Amino acid sequence: MTTTSIVLIVLVAVVALLLIATIAWVARNKRNQRRHVEAGDIRDKAADESHKVGQCEAFADETAAKARVAQAEADAKTAHATGLQHQAQVRRSDAATARDEVNQEFKRADKIDPATQTPETPTQTPETPRAADRKEHQDH
Repeated sequence: MTTTSIVLIVLVAVVALLLIATIAWVARNKRNQRRHVEAGDIRDKAADESHKVGQCEAFADETAAKARVAQAEADAKTAHATGLQHQAQVRRSDAATARDEVNQEFKRADKIDPATQTPETPTQTPETPRAADRKEHQDH
């Protein structure tokens, strides 16, 4: 083989390597450019989604605030109901005490009234008038 042939083969090999390197470089640049465009599209979509997510977060915050208000109102109503229950118990107790006092007064009146029934006769309930009371009302 002649020197010219060897030089020519080496030259063709170097040109082939340079051509392959150039093709690889161009392909890499195109791939990077495509990726850059794709990344831009992804960022645009993410920005749109970020806006939607922000609206969802605001709606969630608003709903949570409404829930806190509703809970506070419920707590206030519970406290009011508890107060009313306590008040009802106090009034019920006062009424029972007053009823006992009234019954005691009826018994005391029956003891000192000569026209009252004797203990052997059936006792009257506070709701039904005693015989003496009925007779008195009939006379009027």
